Amino acid sequence: MTRTGGFFRWVVILLFLTVLFSCGASRDWVTFRGDQGRGYTQTSIKPPLAVKWKLKLQESSEAAYAFNNPVVIGNTIYFGSTDGNVYALDIESGYMRWVFKTGGAINPVPVADNERLYIGSNDGKLYAINRETGDLAWDFQADNTIQSTIIKHENSVIFVSDGGFVYSLDPATGRELYTIPNPVWHYFTFQVYDNGIYFAPGPVSQPHSMGVWDIGIRNYLWVLDTELLDAVWYSFPALNDRYVYFSTADPYLDVWNLEYYCYERKTGTLVWKYSDYTDWAFTRNLDTTQLFNDNLKLLDYLAPSIAKNLVIYTSGDSVVRAFNAGTGNIAWQKKLDAQTTSAPTAAGKYIYFGIDASYEHEHPRLVCLSLAKGKKMWEMDLEGKILSAPVIAQNWIIFGTDEHYFYVLEELF
Repeated sequence: MTRTGGFFRWVVILLFLTVLFSCGASRDWVTFRGDQGRGYTQTSIKPPLAVKWKLKLQESSEAAYAFNNPVVIGNTIYFGSTDGNVYALDIESGYMRWVFKTGGAINPVPVADNERLYIGSNDGKLYAINRETGDLAWDFQADNTIQSTIIKHENSVIFVSDGGFVYSLDPATGRELYTIPNPVWHYFTFQVYDNGIYFAPGPVSQPHSMGVWDIGIRNYLWVLDTELLDAVWYSFPALNDRYVYFSTADPYLDVWNLEYYCYERKTGTLVWKYSDYTDWAFTRNLDTTQLFNDNLKLLDYLAPSIAKNLVIYTSGDSVVRAFNAGTGNIAWQKKLDAQTTSAPTAAGKYIYFGIDASYEHEHPRLVCLSLAKGKKMWEMDLEGKILSAPVIAQNWIIFGTDEHYFYVLEELF
């Protein structure tokens, strides 16, 4: 997410949510970053993997700047694209079930329920689309572009406009239920847990802050003053029942100051903090300033995965860091030969994420590490860099690249 105040100051990604629903042996991926934003599923997909199918969505000489996570329900994949289209694809074959056209590039992460897909656009509208037919059920015109996560919570759909408002709408009709002012934040990411929005934009009296907003009492439970954190970039929050985790980055020339935080979920008390600097591999023509700017629109950039008793980060440099979730002590670190290009997703005993090309490897890759020790288990060359963490649904790994390719992988054996 980013914030502004008289001028655009790129600030952040605040990110979050994906809820995995289980139905028998099937696990769908219906909202951003899994259960409580953890970026984790118990479905263990073991390497090596093979391409089930891949599809080039558009021919373009320009690399895609974002390819945020799709939604997977049953045998259908739903996602929005920077070309302004919403796609529904058959997961078995890649057959296109329907295409819905919006009036602007799509950067938000959608959410789905039994009947509809809810997705925003840079045209400032939130769209409710029939999942089966691709027909429009209703749309809502917000005050500004929508580039946020979107959450379905009980009888409301919640999203954020850039430098405008947090909106809560009736999912049946699109009627506005309430708003929360958002005077400065852009590319806003959040999640809802235990009837609280983690994080909501802070009070107007503290515009450069984030808070936990209680939906029931419609007030803040606690507020985090981001001026005290002294960072430019804020990741989305991932939660367990007791703690909330996120990271920040403060770029300066070729070095980024990285901070990793754990707070008490209910009180906002700091539990632990870990400070580090980026560690860049010796890669081709690496412009760290451009790298930072290129990733601002990835809503899960710097996002953690919570798996077992670990919190794992890929922070855009060449190191994967795994912390003890309760103490913040380093459990393991893995140095790679190029910078990471996506947040991680943990699946059973394994972690999957994207990595760039290097002097040793001509192509960007999908990498798999062991969850327990960070040992490299496997990697696959790709056409383009992975943008946003892989989605792991049922027996497939799904992601998109900056070369406009959409991949579906499955276990080889």
